[in-house]
Amino acid sequence: MRNKYTYVWVSLVILVFGIIFIPKIIERIKTGTITQHDRMNLTDTEPLNFIYLNNEKRRVPSFQFLNQDSLLISEKDYEGKVYIVEFFFTTCPTICPVMNSNLVEIQEEFRDLDNFGVASFTINPEYDTPGVLKKYAEKYGINDLDWHLMTGDRQAIFDLANIGFNIFAAENPEVPGGFEHSGLFALVDKNGYLRSRTDDFGNPIIYYKGTISESQGVNEEGEIQEITILKEDIKKLLNE
Repeated sequence: MRNKYTYVWVSLVILVFGIIFIPKIIERIKTGTITQHDRMNLTDTEPLNFIYLNNEKRRVPSFQFLNQDSLLISEKDYEGKVYIVEFFFTTCPTICPVMNSNLVEIQEEFRDLDNFGVASFTINPEYDTPGVLKKYAEKYGINDLDWHLMTGDRQAIFDLANIGFNIFAAENPEVPGGFEHSGLFALVDKNGYLRSRTDDFGNPIIYYKGTISESQGVNEEGEIQEITILKEDIKKLLNE
């Protein structure tokens, strides 16, 4: 009889636990807090990882392009700054508006800092002249002095994307806008090294999704936004 009552008591405890905590767990799943934070295995005290290629820390490749003010900009202009790298084009009808709206939001959060910037490279340089980029910047409210929208030699830009950063970009007349790209952001530290946090398996995530807004939270495919963790990681690098 003692065992029987023990089983009844345990069952009662489980039932009460379920009534109290399961609704809270379901709500966390709905808001994405479990997936978003548990997927990224990083505590506040852990530094961001370096990205390695052939056992060497990956640095930003050399580049030199004209920005929206027709000024020649290179990787040297970002020395001593934490910055985000993206590849986009101004006539993109799909993911670019979301990407750059996310970056404008980040711009506003770090506006008062002179050691933060953004490097945006167009993958349609034939159309995206400095003048076109200038109008695009005005349209989206891109006005930070350390946010350069750059254009130049087509092959050099595609090599920078696909080889230099391993961020996919290509011309494809069969997709909306005529170009396809991954919509990923790369994060660079003050010394020009690519950095990121790790996933649950201890591997660096390498890039951050730029195609889901922080307010949206989750897209139709169930992917969680990563703008929140990108902001956290920018602050971490700024404090190094």
